[in-house]
Order: sequence, then structure tokens, then C-alpha cells
Amino acid sequence: LLSLFVCVYTKLSCDLRAVVVSVCVLYTNMSMRLHYHVPHHQTTKGNRSKRFSKPCHTLTDSYTMLSSARASVATVTRAVTATFTLRLVPIRTKATRAEGKKQGHGYYRTGVDAVHRVYNEPPTYLKSPKTVAIIGAPMAYGQPRDGVHLGPGALRDAGLERACTKLDWRVVDVGDVALPQPDNHDTYTGRGRCVLPRTVSEGNRLIYERAVEHARKQNFVLTLGGDHSVGLGSVAAALDAHKDVGVLWVDAHADLNTPETSESGNMHGMPLGLLTKLHKTKIPGLDWLSKIPRLPFKNLVYVGLRDVDKGERDFIQKHQIKAYTMSHVDKYGIGEVMARALDALKGKPLHLSYDIDACDPVIAPSTGTAVRGGLSYREAHYIAEAAAETNNLVSMDLVEVNPTLKGSEGIGRKLGEETVELGLLLAASALGNRII
Repeated sequence: LLSLFVCVYTKLSCDLRAVVVSVCVLYTNMSMRLHYHVPHHQTTKGNRSKRFSKPCHTLTDSYTMLSSARASVATVTRAVTATFTLRLVPIRTKATRAEGKKQGHGYYRTGVDAVHRVYNEPPTYLKSPKTVAIIGAPMAYGQPRDGVHLGPGALRDAGLERACTKLDWRVVDVGDVALPQPDNHDTYTGRGRCVLPRTVSEGNRLIYERAVEHARKQNFVLTLGGDHSVGLGSVAAALDAHKDVGVLWVDAHADLNTPETSESGNMHGMPLGLLTKLHKTKIPGLDWLSKIPRLPFKNLVYVGLRDVDKGERDFIQKHQIKAYTMSHVDKYGIGEVMARALDALKGKPLHLSYDIDACDPVIAPSTGTAVRGGLSYREAHYIAEAAAETNNLVSMDLVEVNPTLKGSEGIGRKLGEETVELGLLLAASALGNRII
């Protein structure tokens, strides 16, 4: 009872609780064995009532008691040792979240608490006072996994609007785009493979219309995916609203396929192939894209690539697209890679397309196409910070956060919470969050 009271009603540290509980267990065990032990051979039907009332007196019983006591001490010692070892594992509760994520070894700031209230000048191509338009694009039909459509809601619930206001942005949350649902007539008959072309194409037209409306108002457009096929609509809006826009594509994958080169036919691997007009066949529902300026190859730069299809590799080499893979990050460091990437887009309005799978699965496990060997936590943030520091960033899409997928998350973490939290903070870094 004392140990239960200590655990539930006191505010002692994890270490002190372990000591008190261990002492209580040891005392109870020893007391039971020393004062209330009756050997099994003396317990008969007639004297069972004496089992907890007769102390032991014989030498044999004393030896048995001593051996049992030593075993009890050893067991409790191991429990205490394990407790002190496990105390270093972060355990999150509602109380610890409320007081800054208190851990067994101290405090750390995450989520909105890690966003610093700072003031940054409005980006060059945006109006003042600076305003961010948040657009939910819950697209899930560009890839086969369910759950990615919950990404926009999860990011909002994590405190996205509050993070924006802490960074001195006015917020216009226009809600989620009502996307069409697939039917049995949504098929592709052209060359190659393309899954649900009409559903994805029509959905991106709606995303484009919502995004370009706010881009023309000189608002920062933040599009929340959804799978990366939504980049087709968000980048199209940037191309339409801003002259000579540059695209920084942060992703483990090149997303440069076309129906002719794609092995899976999933359209989340095609947005750049379609925006650069590499496709040769007609795709149902994509007529609206013909009115959008083509994305020039020189205005596209990749960072973080590590899983590229053969057709994509051929396109990159043929059109001399600047592509910085994880090998370049290993060789030169993220600072030099970003300096080169941004130099190639110098003087242009920037659109940052950030796929969460660019990050290593260790820090972003809840995504549908995770690939080992990705960006570290600080490398991931530095990319967003460096893009923002150009003061030319006009729009961003944050995609492929799937809160229903569970990775190797820590004890006490909710399903997908770690990846959602990372996505929130990457958006904050792109909007001006800084260490100092």
C-alpha cells in the first residue's frame, strides 16, 4: 500500500520511487518469510488456519527462511538495477508534455514549444504583413498505402497554426480541399502504367486552383499532403503565380517518372515528370496542365536523393538536372550542398517541396516509402532554414506524413507522433524558426 501511494500520489523522481518501492517489497517479503512461515510438510487440512500465524523455530526452517530471504534480496537488487538503467528511456505522459516534455534525465522542448517567438522580415516576393495560407491536400490515391490522407489533420492538431503565429505570421487556414473519389471507370489505356489517373489529376486541379488563388495574393502557400502527387498542383500554382520560379525538391526519390518509365504506375512518383512535360501520352483528367508554364530543367534542384529509378536517372543525366544525393551530403556536408543548390536557384522565387521520407527512418518512421540512410535531424532542419534565409521562399508543400504507420518510436510515443512532430518543426524552420 505504501509503494502504491508513493507511485500514484507523490511527485518523487523516478529514482526515489524505485528505491521506496524496492524497500517496501523487500520488507514485506522478509516479514512474511521470517514471521509467518510454516513449512509445507507441517501444513495439513487440520492446521491450514495456522499457515499465517505460526512462526518457524526449527534449524531446518531457519535455513530455508534464510535462503529464501537471500533470493528475495537478489531479486529486488536486480529490479532496482533495471529501474535505474531504464530511467534513461524517455517516457511521455500528459503531465510531462504540459511542463515541457520532462524526461527521466531532464527536460527537452519539442513540438510548438520548440518554436521560438522571433521576427523575420517578409520574404521578397510576398506582401506585408506576411500571411501564410494553409491548404490541406488529403490525397491518398497517388500511392497504395492508406492513412496518408490524415497528414493535414495531424499536423494541424500538433499546433501548426500556433507555430505560425509565434513566428509573426498571420494565418489563413482554408481547410482541406474536397478531392474526388475513384470509380471503376478511372483507367489508363496509354503506353506504360498509370494508376487512377483521372482521380489524381482532377484532385490536383482542385489543389492548384486553391493554391494559385492565394499565391496571386502574395501569401505564402503551405500545402499539407497527402502523398507527393500533390506536388503537381502546388508547384503548378507557383509556376503560374510567380515568374521564373525555382523548385527545391527534397526527397529520397526523384519523382521524375512518367507513365512510360514508371514500374508501379503510382502517380506520387510522377509530379516532376509531368511538370517538366516529359510524358508523351495523354493522361485522363490532366488537360488543365497544358495551360501551366513548363518547369525548366535548370530551375529544378534535388537534395537528399538515394532511391532513383533507371528512367529517372536517364532523365537527370540527359537534361543535366542538378541532383545532390546523400552521397554528396556525406562527401561535402549539408552546408556545402545547400550553398551549391541555392546558388543554382539564386535570384528566383523559391518553392520548397519537402517529402518527409527524405529524412532517415530513425527520425521519421511514419511514412509510406521510407529508405535508410537519409537526412539526420539537424540536416533536415538546415535545408529548410537555408531556404528561408534566402528570403525568396514563397511556397512549400510538406508531404507523405502518414500518422497511421508505426516505426521504431520511443516508449510512450503515440502512433505516428514522432514523424508528425518533425513535419511541424520543418514547416516552422521554413517559416523562420531559428536557434538564435
